[in-house]
Amino acid sequence: MFAEGTQIAAQPDARLVEALDASNARVCAQQRALLALLAEVDRRELWRDDGARDTAHWLAIRYGTSMWKGHRWIAAAHALEHLPAISAAFTRGELGIDKLAELTRFATPENEVKLIRWAAQISVGAIRQRADLAVRASLEPVVEAEQSRTVSWWYFDEGRRFNLQADLPAADGAIVARALQQAADAVPAMPGEADEFYADARRADALVALCSGRGEAGADPGCATVVIHAQLEGLQTGGGGCEVENGPVVHPETVRRLLCNARTQTVIEDGGGNVLGLGRTRREPTASMMRQVRYRDRECRFPGCGARRFTQAHHVRFWRHGGTTDLDNLLLICSFHHRLVHEHGWSVRRDADGTVRWFMPGGVTYRAGPSPPCSSTAAQDHSRVDALVS
Repeated sequence: MFAEGTQIAAQPDARLVEALDASNARVCAQQRALLALLAEVDRRELWRDDGARDTAHWLAIRYGTSMWKGHRWIAAAHALEHLPAISAAFTRGELGIDKLAELTRFATPENEVKLIRWAAQISVGAIRQRADLAVRASLEPVVEAEQSRTVSWWYFDEGRRFNLQADLPAADGAIVARALQQAADAVPAMPGEADEFYADARRADALVALCSGRGEAGADPGCATVVIHAQLEGLQTGGGGCEVENGPVVHPETVRRLLCNARTQTVIEDGGGNVLGLGRTRREPTASMMRQVRYRDRECRFPGCGARRFTQAHHVRFWRHGGTTDLDNLLLICSFHHRLVHEHGWSVRRDADGTVRWFMPGGVTYRAGPSPPCSSTAAQDHSRVDALVS
């Protein structure tokens, strides 16, 4: 094995590649050991008492992997128990873990040897495409369209322009198209834009009208609110800009326009980003306060959870124990971890500096990630792992 630094640089090309291949084989062997352990962890459902929803979520919390990768690894770990040839090829370093994860989605004991030879000649993307075809062939087209629905948006041209993209099942798309067309027919045309050439521009106007509550007479109320953040010092000196929440910095003139034709809320903050004057004495946070909690915390504050959907504002100090409904006492957590606190004995604290600490039932401090290894026993631990999976 090479030493660090200059000794590596001094090696001839062939020797360097040989050493790299050997290192890759060792990595693959260790990854195979990891997958064997992971399959057993999944069978025993060891995630249940560790603040996770399932094994993939447990991996994300403990080791920082993505949920997508966690699900693929778990599926591959179980599949390898019935695919001895692919398992052996992976252990030898003939297959990387990315190809392995895709192959095990559709390989069988009958075709695995042939697939190993095929996979060696093509890219991961080609294997993934074949796996997608094999998996989707058994799904109803309607279900596939439903599961792939998306709406996404992004700013570009240095924040001056906004792009929106949607992919919907045909039936849902027809509803959206009909609503846009009806609104476009009702929106007054800009001077010089009355003919069919400007149909796309009219639909763009209609989309903004619908989202700002101007799609029909008397519409309110439940329309979207644009939240604009501004620092108090900047407003006082005239040198501060404004920021659209989850969007770009905008010109003050743009803000004036938004104030005329959209529902807006202006949030004044100090230099540290703390919202001024939003304290409340009611139990349920107002809609405006919930927007501030989401803006500050972004996602579930359980370490490594990352959930952004189905999140709720939790009173760090319970309301019944004198906790107030203000920003300092609210924490964004997902419904799953909210239940852990209220029904399963977990607790959470938020320090004055914003640090969030979680405690398991019984008051033991929860530490995300693997425990740091003890240097004196690390080698013994590796030997035990190797013995478990050999």
